Amino acid sequence: MHPAFSVLIFTVTSGAGYGLITLLVLAQLAGLPALQDRTLLLAGGGLALLMITVGLLSSTLHLANPKNAWRAFARFRTSWLSREAVFAVLFYPVALLYLFGVYTQGADLNGFFVFCAILAAVLAMVTLFSTSMIYASLKTIRQWCTALTPLNYLVLGLMSGALWLLALQALLQDRLSPALQGTALGLVVLGAVAKLIYLFWIGKPAGATIRTATGFTQASVRLLDAGHSAGTFLTDEFGYTVAANKLLRLRFAMLGLAFLLPLVLLWQGPAIVVLLAALLCMAGLLVERWLFFAEARHVVRLYHGDART
Repeated sequence: MHPAFSVLIFTVTSGAGYGLITLLVLAQLAGLPALQDRTLLLAGGGLALLMITVGLLSSTLHLANPKNAWRAFARFRTSWLSREAVFAVLFYPVALLYLFGVYTQGADLNGFFVFCAILAAVLAMVTLFSTSMIYASLKTIRQWCTALTPLNYLVLGLMSGALWLLALQALLQDRLSPALQGTALGLVVLGAVAKLIYLFWIGKPAGATIRTATGFTQASVRLLDAGHSAGTFLTDEFGYTVAANKLLRLRFAMLGLAFLLPLVLLWQGPAIVVLLAALLCMAGLLVERWLFFAEARHVVRLYHGDART
């Protein structure tokens, strides 16, 4: 599949924002001392909303007719895209109410604002899950149609959100919270494991082949004529191909930027180092999301010369 840069920005930044607000709420309600500071809570919530907004706005850039974006809300019962849009809109007023409660009451919230905080965290995770299911529900793309897709979206969103929360806490309080540092380290390790499992799974020789697509399972099948003499929308978007050695180099770059370097830097301690870890992680996740699209193989490729998906 052809990677659209606007979609890469959307999924990475909004995922980090949803992960950040979720961990912010959980840490505050759990009574973590570092998260009982009004300034940190408002800064974290503001950053999360900014990242989510930037991501959602960028998602409209790949639309052929942005004026028709409202149609995304019209198929809630059958479309994960519609569910994502609805939950993303519902998230905003609830999150703003929670932050208003923090602004007026500090970390000691009353029952109503506690409910808003919990609901904001739930809507954040539901929205992120809905985004992942847009891809995981497509049976025509083997690399996406797996439970590993929503698992990776959720884990990587929480991982990047944890790094940003730790960076903010270190910058504003001039020290690292051991609990937040341990959480970030654990999520980085979990994210790396989830991604490696996904890479191993998509590398297995499984899925549809040109023989199963045509029904001639007991014969040798090859394409004689593609039916066109120039590139088409299908070949440009669904037939996107990258050299194997380039994919391998990008995989190593992704693992280093998104997981290995942040893991090493988190042990160092100074706030600027943790901020660098968060920035490197975002760069690595952009590469990860580019690979997520570039390595996906639509079954329509079988009718344009590919032997398997």
